[in-house]
Amino acid sequence: MSEPEPTQERRRRREFIRTSAVYLVTEESLSAGRSSEEIAEAALGAGVRVVQVREKEGSARRALEIAIGLRESTRRHGALLIVNDRIDIAIACDADGVHLGQGDLPIALARLLLGEDAIVGLSITHEDQLETDDAREADYLGVGSVFPTGSKDDATITGLHLLELARARSDLPIVAIGGITAANAGKAVAFGADSLAVISAVTAAPDPAAAALELGVAVENHRR
Repeated sequence: MSEPEPTQERRRRREFIRTSAVYLVTEESLSAGRSSEEIAEAALGAGVRVVQVREKEGSARRALEIAIGLRESTRRHGALLIVNDRIDIAIACDADGVHLGQGDLPIALARLLLGEDAIVGLSITHEDQLETDDAREADYLGVGSVFPTGSKDDATITGLHLLELARARSDLPIVAIGGITAANAGKAVAFGADSLAVISAVTAAPDPAAAALELGVAVENHRR
């Protein structure tokens, strides 16, 4: 059975991912003693329009607290709020969607739980994953780790080649993640990324707003 056509709101959120230059992923343990709310608010003020609550090192209760706080902030800035993995937290904070890994719930079930307007992103770490039902049913693909990263100890370094393959095989929005900086942003865009997901490049920066702005400028320059 083919998947129903996405709702108008889901299509809008999907295209929002495609056109948003910087996709911020929160991680309070990598935020130099600052709160994820503080980091995200600075980034939103600098033009970031997608925020994912990740918080792998903290408790579920703290992640929920952050997500609820950022729900108000993202709405005020006209931004999307995504929750990593935790569908329960996404429901509790009325997030715009979730981002799932290869070992998480199937995309179809996640959307059944969240509602048809929700967007569901999927992590891609190997080219075989591009041919699965989940990859076809996702709203966007998060590809990487494109470059070496210190934000995930177990990250698989996929390089630029997987990004190029994903672009060739899918017309979904593609978000590159892993070791992204303003210096290498152009390479990721050139190899097919629509948007760049970052953690420590913004969360650990002395001035998160300035770092987010620099990344956004780098993406827009290379898009042109």
